[in-house]
Amino acid sequence: MSEPQPIHLSDYRPPAYRVTRTELTFDLDPAATRVKARLHLERHPEREPGLPLELDGEQLALKAIAIDGQPLDADEYRLTANGLTVHRVPEAFLLDTEVEIAPKENTALEGLYQSNGMYCTQCEAEGFRRITFYPDRPDVMATFSTTLIGDAASLPVLLSNGNPVESGDLPGDRHFVTWEDPHPKPCYLFALVAGDLKRVEDRFTTMSGREVALQIWVEEENLGKTDHAMASLKRAMAWDEQTYGREYDLDLFMIVAVNDFNMGAMENKGLNIFNSAAVLTHPHTATDAAFQRVEGIVAHEYFHNWSGNRVTCRDWFQLSLKEGFTVFRDQCFSADINSAPVKRIEDVSFFRTAQFAEDAGPTAHPVRPDHYIEIGNFYTLTIYEKGAEIVRMLCNLVGWETFRRGSDLYFERFDGQAVTIEDFVGCMGEVSGQDLSRFMLWYSQAGTPEIDAHGEYDYTHCEYRLVLRQRTPATPDQVEKHALHIPIRLGLVGTKSGRDLPLTLDGEALGSDAVIHLREEEQEFVFTDVAEAPVPSLLRGFSAPVKLRFPYGREDLAFLLQHDSDGFNRWDAGQRLALLALDDLIAAHRNGVEKVMDPRVVEAFRGLLASDPDDKAVLAEMLTLPSEAYIAEQQPLVDVDAIHAARDFVKQSLAAALRDDFLRLYEANRADVAYAPEPEQIAARSLKNVALSYLMALEDEQAIELARDQFTADHNMTDVRHALTLLVHSRRDDIAEPALKAFGEKWAHDPLVMDQWFSIQVTRPQPDVLERVKFLMAHPAFSLKNPNKVRALIGTFAGQNRVNFHRLDGEGYRLLADVVIELNRLNPEIAARLITPLTRWQRFDETRQALMKGELERIRAEELSPNVYEVVEKALA
Repeated sequence: MSEPQPIHLSDYRPPAYRVTRTELTFDLDPAATRVKARLHLERHPEREPGLPLELDGEQLALKAIAIDGQPLDADEYRLTANGLTVHRVPEAFLLDTEVEIAPKENTALEGLYQSNGMYCTQCEAEGFRRITFYPDRPDVMATFSTTLIGDAASLPVLLSNGNPVESGDLPGDRHFVTWEDPHPKPCYLFALVAGDLKRVEDRFTTMSGREVALQIWVEEENLGKTDHAMASLKRAMAWDEQTYGREYDLDLFMIVAVNDFNMGAMENKGLNIFNSAAVLTHPHTATDAAFQRVEGIVAHEYFHNWSGNRVTCRDWFQLSLKEGFTVFRDQCFSADINSAPVKRIEDVSFFRTAQFAEDAGPTAHPVRPDHYIEIGNFYTLTIYEKGAEIVRMLCNLVGWETFRRGSDLYFERFDGQAVTIEDFVGCMGEVSGQDLSRFMLWYSQAGTPEIDAHGEYDYTHCEYRLVLRQRTPATPDQVEKHALHIPIRLGLVGTKSGRDLPLTLDGEALGSDAVIHLREEEQEFVFTDVAEAPVPSLLRGFSAPVKLRFPYGREDLAFLLQHDSDGFNRWDAGQRLALLALDDLIAAHRNGVEKVMDPRVVEAFRGLLASDPDDKAVLAEMLTLPSEAYIAEQQPLVDVDAIHAARDFVKQSLAAALRDDFLRLYEANRADVAYAPEPEQIAARSLKNVALSYLMALEDEQAIELARDQFTADHNMTDVRHALTLLVHSRRDDIAEPALKAFGEKWAHDPLVMDQWFSIQVTRPQPDVLERVKFLMAHPAFSLKNPNKVRALIGTFAGQNRVNFHRLDGEGYRLLADVVIELNRLNPEIAARLITPLTRWQRFDETRQALMKGELERIRAEELSPNVYEVVEKALA
């Protein structure tokens, strides 16, 4: 197999020919679907005459080809494994092709495939080339007409983009539906669904008075699980009108739930295809986190109608143009609907654990990469989450009102076009009058900036001097780094008053909470008229995606945990305090000395438990210890055993010292009320379940009884799953196995609940878990062909059960490599994503490094897809 070649941003050129209209006809058959395509083509005005027509195409059997109605002879075109070239074409013409494809055999789940007998598509990023010959790139935008033909009995529902314009019966008990999408779109937004589905319908009246039909299509047994998704959709539509002035533009908006899907969901114009896990909810089957996830994903895909569909990407290097902007939009929506501080804590906690690790690993890349081999490998946290943080910084730099005017200009100026990140940032610069050229470095420079901060209070002159130094470590393909424009929001908290002090900088009064701008490698900021010695509260709200180092003492952190007015920084102070204690305990475990709990952490937690919280959900976050993954990111060398032992020791020590406090907290938040996924109820459940986690750390009879009672009460899946997790993760098999068996038998019919059953077992800390993983891989509810199952079982084990995945015998690594090798043949996209834990080998001890590298080399010896090849080569470089 030849070595895949990279594609470079610098090589971008407009297509030789553009498509103005696309007419498709699908005659659906599992083994031999016929696709007729009529493309209205014309030479791109920026390209020279006389170029051949080059179309992408993979795994297509060509049956017919004609230009302007004239069939082509074999010598007039050339077929390859990657596409079709027509040697000579007019300036403007009609191209007719007919191909045959086999949806039933499509295990990669790209293009047209079958899921439980239902036909569905996934065309982003380059799946459309598996459907028909086409210029499969986002800067080719056309109107689409799609006719679907299928068996009337087995495929009663035939859906595509836009509005249905014609339907009827055909001979042989078949029928057809024709859909017309009047808005030009790239082919990655094309969608098709055909199957035996039922719909739930509602309506939404737009701000201009138009009525839009809303439909969610599911298999019949899931009809009772769509209420929350529908309510979330209507809230998102209203929010986008109120916040961005964006109104929906078709008469119909559809969502379809699909069991086999590589992603969470897809924003295809007017016909969003969702992974069933991202749309189906019920109190008995879905947790609070699942309800909130569905709400966020429904909003995200709907918001794409403007930030991604009406205005799309010129090329895939600009992917964050739509994804980063839309993630920022869905984060703001969820913050407005639920608890804004908790949303920010959750997002940043995930970001600092996962995206920082990506930036520090072999696959690090800029938010706008300059090259790639397989674009599917760049649907990453850097593109999505870091991209969103950059948009957030941009919004804060220009101010919300100006940002809104900039987004209005962007949508109006580029409606119906495929554009670049420069176009988006340029609109913000135009309306704000700011020069944002320096800010653009955030898009082109990989890695996580690190800021070293030092402060000193001058008692004589009542001044506080803050010195900031920035650097960005070298990353693969990018050794030289430049100083970035980093906005740092801060306050100074008086050590006597416990309140924010007024800020005066360069003679300007800034209030008690302000943003300073770090633009150079080193800068000094002198705040005057500071009435008392302060503790600085830096990077409030995580105002920039950076690592901040400040020499806080433990008393300083305990002080901020109690007094900081910024909810995010109060939480962060608690996390930093816990990390300092954990550092001591990790060293103690490594050196074989007695572990001693830091009493300052105990007292800080005692103070939190005695407080009367304004937001119970924030308190639940503050009482949650840093995860093992986040602790690992703070260590120069990852010692998984020491980290696991240290965290376990802290949890048990807090539970022992504060048992009565946790018991009171648990009892105070028990409520026998009808379930609702509302912020107040979610907060109370979160706080109650955090308390139960600490109580179960002791595994005394009272705690076990509380967990068992919560499990058997079966009020809602949030409480049931949490109690089951605590029972299964205990050292008591006599309480774990009966609960696990009862849950599995009760929910054997529900695939999504069984995914939870898998995940609970494979995160079990006991050393027998690897054998359990192997056993569960043979379970009837597991299938390697279903991405949800793979993520729930293999992905969860490798990503979340660190102490067992990183066993010193290397068996965890071997299991993952075996699965990756098999998935490489079935579904390369999922295989490439699954391999990530092995790519971080350089962070571990020599023994584990050798074992992980050995498995990567074993994978490399296989005949690899471009997806897996790119990741493995970078990991071993």
